[in-house]
Amino acid sequence: MNGTAPRRVCMVCSGNICRSPMAEVVLRARLAEAGEGDRFVVDSAGTGDWHAGDHADPRTTDALLAAGYDTAPDAHVARAFARDWFARYDVVVAMDRGHERALRALAATPEERAKVKLLRTFTTGPGAAAPGAARTGDLDVPDPYYGDDSDFADSLRIIEEAMPGLAAWLVETDAGHR
Repeated sequence: MNGTAPRRVCMVCSGNICRSPMAEVVLRARLAEAGEGDRFVVDSAGTGDWHAGDHADPRTTDALLAAGYDTAPDAHVARAFARDWFARYDVVVAMDRGHERALRALAATPEERAKVKLLRTFTTGPGAAAPGAARTGDLDVPDPYYGDDSDFADSLRIIEEAMPGLAAWLVETDAGHR
């Protein structure tokens, strides 16, 4: 690193115990694999505070461990995204369009709203959302909370499909901030 502060990224879902902790772990892993981990700080939060202080859902941790990610069951503590956090983060990544709307509504300025990105818009290749996906819901990472272990594995797979594109975009746009 050249002495410039790392860019800060926050992954956001509903309660910060399922999708966003998965996305946080996966993005950190992809950036580290690319040799770019020291250029970014990756966190996560929820749009709501009903799970604040809780650890990640055990099914989240199980899915991550089964996929080979290095994470501890008690490593994550849920929290809610606050309006003043837009000053703290350079990029805020929503897991679905409801989170995207909530975050943009929370933003006070056009610059803050521009920081909000939808994760699946970064998916490329066979897992990419089809044309018109914004109308059909294909841009949302489904919430596995009320499902079973396979739903958590499916959400993780969808998150993983978007990460190469997101990581590449972050590295590419980071060059302009240096």
